[in-house]
Amino acid sequence: MSLTAKDVEEIMKLLDASSFDRLSLEVNGMKIELERSGAAPRAPATPLAPAAAPVAPTAPAATVRTSTEPGLVEVRTPLLGIYYRAPKPGEPPFVEVGSKVDLETVIGIVEVMKLMNSVPAGVKGEVVEILGRNGALVEHGEVLMLVRPEAG
Repeated sequence: MSLTAKDVEEIMKLLDASSFDRLSLEVNGMKIELERSGAAPRAPATPLAPAAAPVAPTAPAATVRTSTEPGLVEVRTPLLGIYYRAPKPGEPPFVEVGSKVDLETVIGIVEVMKLMNSVPAGVKGEVVEILGRNGALVEHGEVLMLVRPEAG
C-alpha cells in the first residue's frame, strides 16, 4: 500500500479535527510527520528503530455520560476516523438504545482514509446509551456507547 496525495490530505484533515498536535506515520518505508501550527517545538528527531509501532494515546477525548448505572460496559472505537451509525446515509442506524447486541454485532463504521471499518460491540447485552455522534470525528479509544452486559 502506498499513500497518495489525497490520502495525505485526508490524514491532515483528521489531525486538524483531532485534539492531537502531532502525528507520525510510517507506511511501507515512507514516513510522514505532521504537526499542527501552534504546537510546542520538539527536540530534534532521533533515528527510530525499524518498523516502530505507533503509540496509542493514553487518554481518549473526554466523553459526557448521562447514565450513572454501575456495571455498564464501554464500547470504544478501535480507530481514529469518522464514525457513522448507519451503513449508508438515509438508512436506519445499526443499533439504537434498547437494541440487543452480541460480540459480533456491528454497532457502527469508522471511516479512515476512505476505508470503511466495521466496529463490533464486543459484548453481549443491551445498548443503554449512545455517545458517538453520527458523522463526527472519533479518536482511538473514545467511548461510542454503553452496554448493560447480559448476566450469565
